[in-house]
Parts: sequence; C-alpha cells; structure tokens
Amino acid sequence: MLASLAMFIAWLWQQHTKNAGIVDVIWAFGMMLAGPYYAFTGSAPSGLQSVLAALTFAWFLRLGWHLLKRFKVEQEDGRYQTLRKTLGNYSGPGFFVFFQVQAGFIWGLSLPFWAVAQNTTPNTLAISSGLLLALIALWGESRADQQLAEFRTQLENRGHTCRQGWWRYSRHPNYFFEWLHWFVYPLLGWGSEYQLQLCLAPLVMFAFLYFLTGIPYTERQALLSRGEDYRHYQQTTSAFFPWPPRNKQD
Repeated sequence: MLASLAMFIAWLWQQHTKNAGIVDVIWAFGMMLAGPYYAFTGSAPSGLQSVLAALTFAWFLRLGWHLLKRFKVEQEDGRYQTLRKTLGNYSGPGFFVFFQVQAGFIWGLSLPFWAVAQNTTPNTLAISSGLLLALIALWGESRADQQLAEFRTQLENRGHTCRQGWWRYSRHPNYFFEWLHWFVYPLLGWGSEYQLQLCLAPLVMFAFLYFLTGIPYTERQALLSRGEDYRHYQQTTSAFFPWPPRNKQD
C-alpha cells in the first residue's frame, strides 16, 4: 500500500516534469525501507535482523542516491522518452500503470528479505560469506557507476562509449554486480525453511537484468544514441560477465 502511494505521488510529479526517471529513484528507496521493515518484524535472531537491515539499507541507499543525483542533472532517460512517444496521448494513464507495476516490483523483489527474516537457525559461516560477497558487490557496482559518471563529465566523450575500468570487460558491469548482490540472500537464509526458494532470487534477477528490463532496453537506446561506436563495443565486449575484450580496443 505504501509503495503504491509513493508511486502515485511520483507519477503526479512526472506528469508535471515530464521526467519518468523518478520511478527508479522511488523504487530504490522503497527497497531500502522494505529491508529493515522485514528484518525487524521477522522471527530471526537479533544478530541476523541487524545484518539484514544494515545490508539492505546500505545497498539501496547507495543505489537510490546515485539514481537521484543522475535524475537531477540529466534529461529523461531515453527508455522513458521512447515509451512516452509510443504511448502518445495515452502517456498519462500508461505511465500510471507502469509506476504501479514498479510498486508491485518493490513488494515482489523484497520477498527475499522477508524470507531471510524468518531464519531462526542462521549459519554463521554462511552469513560471513554473505557479508564478504555483499562488500565485493557494493565495491564493484560503486566503482562501475563512478567510472561511467566520470566518463560522462568529459565533453569530448559525447557520443562515445565508456571503455574505462570495469566497462572494458563488460558492457553492463553495474548489472553484473547488482546480480552478484542477490546471492547474498540465499546465504543469509541458509538453514531456514525457505533456503531453496531463496536460491531463486539470483535467477529471477538475472532474468530481469539480462532478458527483460535491463540489457535489452539499455542496449537498444545505446545503439540509437551512439550507433557504430556501440555496435563495435557489442562485437568486442562481453555483455554481462566481465571478460577480456575479444580484440584490442582503440
């Protein structure tokens, strides 16, 4: 209910500003609040509750803040511009449905937090491994976002593709580390009655990032804005998993 209300307010905002990118910001902050809520209303021991709350809050706070800073200085994302043109005169109700679907995603994608919060028999080694993996994922995604942001600040890079740092080895290193992050929840929930269901979390996120809402839309827009430069990037650089380029970059 709260997620739906927040998305309704965000939809009203975008009706005025014509910038639907606010939906990503609200989604991230909604996930940020869902983690601690589930953590402290669950039946897990207090130690695991604190770990879950801190981890989810920190991860999605960083992501939300990053998206908010980008939202404040950039024009509407090309994905949403294309959607707005496609909807035409129906952009108002069309975006309303889209924003409410995102509210549903807050509920659905935060279910792993709820499942971890029911773990009454946590495994110390699994939790330690999960925290280490979370730190690696946080470092990797933060570095990838920083590298791309620095590349975009240079005027001479307009119309060109970032090949610096992690972007030399993956076309979407931010998505890769986001996916890596979702392996943390099966580890935190190891030993609970939901441990097998939690193993679905990284699989579902991979499907979203690789096949549905992530790479397909991002690459379609990149081809429109960067043309042959991005097509060459596709031919030489791994789509998702970091891997050395297939030939020497210029």
